Amino acid sequence: MAVQIDQPVPPFLARATSDCLVSLETLKGKQAVFYFYPKDNTPGCTTQGQGFRDLHTAFGDANTLVFGISRDSLKTHENFKAKQAFPFELISDKDEQLCQLFDVIKLKKLYGKEYMGIDRSTFLIDSQGVLRQEWRSVKVPGHVDAVLQAAQALHSK
Repeated sequence: MAVQIDQPVPPFLARATSDCLVSLETLKGKQAVFYFYPKDNTPGCTTQGQGFRDLHTAFGDANTLVFGISRDSLKTHENFKAKQAFPFELISDKDEQLCQLFDVIKLKKLYGKEYMGIDRSTFLIDSQGVLRQEWRSVKVPGHVDAVLQAAQALHSK
């Protein structure tokens, strides 16, 4: 069953860069932004990641951890993270556990060919593990600023 606004996120365990394991337990007491993106080292995904990187301090001030999530391997994630100097972790979801939980796998088209891929989406989880906001079918320009404003507003409640 997919997550729903104002409902607790079900328990999960995911592997991330820097040899981290991410779970609801590790997020306790902090807000979290999960941004799902299609593929490391592609133009839109790089631009989006750079936006979160450039505003990382502001997210920290809002008691919010940022995690990028795609189906890429941890090795690819480590290289992408290092190349872009991302100060946040990237979660490898090769088995699509989180993709299914957040219902982000959609039918997509590229050059007339259809395939199942990640629909660029972002989720804001409060410090109690409850999903508070979601953005689906995200367009990159201006998106990170909107997520930051929502994180700051949630933190100040």
